[in-house]
Amino acid sequence: MLQLVDFFSFRQRGGLQEPTGGDRERLLLPGLNVPRSTVNQQGSPVTAVNVMNLPGLNTLGISLARIDFAPNGGLTPPHTHPRGTEFLVVLEGTLAVGFVTSNNDNKLFAKILYPGDVFVFPQGLIHFQINIGHQSAAALAGLSSQNPGVITIAKAIFGAKPPISDQVLAKAFQLDKSIVDQLQAKFLMNSN
Repeated sequence: MLQLVDFFSFRQRGGLQEPTGGDRERLLLPGLNVPRSTVNQQGSPVTAVNVMNLPGLNTLGISLARIDFAPNGGLTPPHTHPRGTEFLVVLEGTLAVGFVTSNNDNKLFAKILYPGDVFVFPQGLIHFQINIGHQSAAALAGLSSQNPGVITIAKAIFGAKPPISDQVLAKAFQLDKSIVDQLQAKFLMNSN
C-alpha cells in the first residue's frame, strides 16, 4: 500500500524521508527531460506518463505526456481524449494548435503557441498540434485523468478492425468508394 506524506508529521519530523522499497518505483519515472526521436510517420512521438507506467498516479486523477515535434510539420494528428481534459504547455518551438466544438457549430478554436504558452483542450473534443517552425518543438500535456484514453480520428475511422464498410465511409465523408478503399488499405498497411 502506497503511503502518502502526512504534512503535519512532515513538519514535526523536520523533513521528508526518502521513500523505501517499492514506493520509490511507484512514485518516480525518470527521463521525461530527454527528447524522443521524431522519426515516425507523424514526426511526433508521445511519451505518456500515466497509471500504467507510474503506479503512484493511481486514484489521483491526473496524467502527463511529453510530445516532441519534428521541424516543419511534426504533427499530433486530430484525436480526442474521452476521459480527460488536456492542457498543453509549450517548452520550445512554435506550434499551431486547435480544437473543434461539437455538432452543430463545429467551430474551430485555433492559436499559434510559443514557449511558455498554455492552451486547454476540453474533454472529448477533437484537437491537434503541429510544429510550424523550422526547429524541433516540445510540449508537456497535463490531463485530468489517470487514464484519459486517446482516439486518433483517422486511424479509428480508416484503420478499424474489421474495417467499417466503404459504403458507410464514402457516404459519410462524401468520397468515392475507391478513395475510401485506398485510405483503408494505407491504414491497414501501416498498422502492421
